[in-house]
Amino acid sequence: MNTKLNIAIMAGGNSSEANISMRSATQIAGWLDPEQFNAYKILVKGTTWTLEHPQKGQIPVNKNDFTVDIDGQKLSFHCALIAIHGTPGENGLLQAYFEMLQIPYTTGGVMNSSVTFNKYYCKELVRETGVNLAKGLLLRRGQKVDAQAILDTLGLPIFVKPNESGSSYGVSKVKQASDLMPAIEKAFAEDKTIILEEFIPGREFTCGVFKYQNGEMIMPVTEIVPETEFFDYEAKYRNKSKEITPAPIPESLTSAIQKFTSKIYDRLQCHGVVRVDYIVNNDNIYFLEINTVPGMSEASIIPQQVKAMGGNMRQFFTLVIYDALNRSRE
Repeated sequence: MNTKLNIAIMAGGNSSEANISMRSATQIAGWLDPEQFNAYKILVKGTTWTLEHPQKGQIPVNKNDFTVDIDGQKLSFHCALIAIHGTPGENGLLQAYFEMLQIPYTTGGVMNSSVTFNKYYCKELVRETGVNLAKGLLLRRGQKVDAQAILDTLGLPIFVKPNESGSSYGVSKVKQASDLMPAIEKAFAEDKTIILEEFIPGREFTCGVFKYQNGEMIMPVTEIVPETEFFDYEAKYRNKSKEITPAPIPESLTSAIQKFTSKIYDRLQCHGVVRVDYIVNNDNIYFLEINTVPGMSEASIIPQQVKAMGGNMRQFFTLVIYDALNRSRE
């Protein structure tokens, strides 16, 4: 193909994770092969979508056909590379928009995105793979909360987190009963439904996966050793964690985590690059959550895993884009 492809890197979004998305998008733009792709950052904030032009500043996007008018010339896009963490990039809304316009995009589809973004329902679907799951409860905003019943069911400590959010915003580890209600209120500030889970002590691991037309990449397992109480926002994005790739664990445990990661990817009908997080307690592997738009900033885990495999991010994203184009043609 002689003509360079126009790639819209979708960034920003309407959640607390917008700043993380911006960092991912900037990093991805630098990785894309300039011989093959023209990279354009599209900033999404509510109904305001703008192209970030190096000379002309912010130019509005025509959402009727996803084009941009630059000095009377209409710019259209061959593929949307979704780098928005949270809504609307990770919950199916953006995917539905691109489906209607028949524009290829790099993540899983509408169903995959909406289900995986809902932690509670995602766990119910993942159950079939045989992976262990922590006991959990779902609460809705406005529902009467019986703190004692929660403590009787889940014990202490308890993790309290928004049901549809990421990057550990609104997440608390509750160690004493008096902290439960404040943690619930904090989580409800992020989402209308929240999930409460029993605490599983153990080591935290994560594994990336990318399956495409003619192959698959089940990535090395990374161990996450947070300096903070758990792998929270500070640990993820302010270098308050130690990430070891490949993880210093027996080959049998690495293989088991990779097999679960592959099964979960297939069970949830994922596409594109996905990362699955686990806790391991006495060789029992517990599913934590799945990230269908994993971070791609300089501090992120997927780039570490690709590097550990001997790959480079330029070739990796070339593969990701052509996978999206091939799926669209099918």
